[in-house]
Amino acid sequence: MIHTEINGVSLPVLGFGTYHLRGPEGVRAIRHALDIGYRYVDTAARYENEEEVGQAIAESGLDRDRLFLATKLRYTDLEPASIEQKVQEGLKRLRVDHVDLLMPHWPSPEIPVAPIMEAFAKVRDKGYARHIGVSNFPTRHMREAIAAFDGPLFANQVEYHPFLRQSAVLEQLRAHGILLTAAVPLARGAIDAEPVLHELAAAHGKTTAQITLRWLIQQPGVTAIPKSGQAERIRQNFEIFDFALSDDEMARIDALQGDRRLVDTHWAPEWDAVS
Repeated sequence: MIHTEINGVSLPVLGFGTYHLRGPEGVRAIRHALDIGYRYVDTAARYENEEEVGQAIAESGLDRDRLFLATKLRYTDLEPASIEQKVQEGLKRLRVDHVDLLMPHWPSPEIPVAPIMEAFAKVRDKGYARHIGVSNFPTRHMREAIAAFDGPLFANQVEYHPFLRQSAVLEQLRAHGILLTAAVPLARGAIDAEPVLHELAAAHGKTTAQITLRWLIQQPGVTAIPKSGQAERIRQNFEIFDFALSDDEMARIDALQGDRRLVDTHWAPEWDAVS
């Protein structure tokens, strides 16, 4: 496993996403990921599986300090006065006394960024979260978050894959020493229809998913959190550390990028223009 460092903290460049992993099958998938060697797990209140994540971690027997655990609060739970309570409820479901990374899942359509970030700073100061980041924040909201937050922000989790250019977001985050966590990194399977990725997969004896994940983690300041409930896919997604893409191969994937956004809900903010 390759690690990256942000704000003096080392974390794996590859995490395990848990969206839609619920019930006994979800517990088994998360436990399988931990058994394979994943040490970074991402969840969210909206995923309604924090209990499953907590159960899998408990059953794994891993020491808490060997695991980087991230979760997110619903955009409807960002009233500053209630944030601490919502965080405590999540910790109870996860069976832990703190998370490593806590984020608002989306900007609130109703509450300004500044008081939300101030409330998150208080939660950090009380020891419920080691680090604070954000999720689905375009550059405008990110500027407000950086200005309002007391201390360095850790990450911005956004949709990022070979078909969605995130140049403006990446430029901003790198300028401030903040990670980009690539959500939906495999474009919900759309990578399997891309000839360039198939060609590179054949050249390296890998899958299109492995090529895509390698492309992501080779970029400075980028981590990825693929999710799968299938044991073989979970293992394959982890096997990306025994090869590397050349500069030319990276450029070929870069050239695929456009404006193919797959996650755009009715509560989403106005996204940055793709250039």
